[in-house]
Amino acid sequence: MPKMKSVKGAVKRFKVKKNGQVKRGTAFRSHILTKQDAQTRREQNTPKVVAKSDEKNIKEMIVS
Repeated sequence: MPKMKSVKGAVKRFKVKKNGQVKRGTAFRSHILTKQDAQTRREQNTPKVVAKSDEKNIKEMIVS
């Protein structure tokens, strides 16, 4: 039986940290940021982590 391929879209979007948590990006960061206030833009710069309930599915997509 052939090996399962990883989902390339997921590989590009997520990284697994050393402690096993999954890092993710933030939405609404690409353009037209002048409409957002400074607090929102600062908040979007902070690292985000995927919800615990989604971790298993994402790890399966990445490590296949």
